[in-house]
Amino acid sequence: MVGNKPGPAKGDPRMVEAGRRGGQTVKEERGREFFQAIGQKGGQATKEKYGPEFFSQIGRKGGESVKRERGVEFYSSIGRKGGSSSRTGKGRAKKP
Repeated sequence: MVGNKPGPAKGDPRMVEAGRRGGQTVKEERGREFFQAIGQKGGQATKEKYGPEFFSQIGRKGGESVKRERGVEFYSSIGRKGGSSSRTGKGRAKKP
C-alpha cells in the first residue's frame, strides 16, 4: 500500500490553511527578502538545468494559452492601457 498515508489528503482545506500559516510565520521571522532569495535561487537552478531558452518557451506557451482563452483583443486592450499609463507617467518609479 504505497502512497497511503494517514491524515488529510493533499489539497485538504486544513492542510492548505496550515501551509498558509506556516508561510506567514516564516515571512514574519525571516522577512520578504528570504522569499526573494529562494525564488532567485530556484530561477537560477532552473536556468542552469534547462538553459535560458526554456523561459522563452514557457513564456510563449503561456502567451498562446492566453490568446486562445481571451483572444487577440485582450492584447490590444492591455497595450492601450500600458501606452496610456506611460504617457501620463503612472506606474513609473519615483526618483529618490
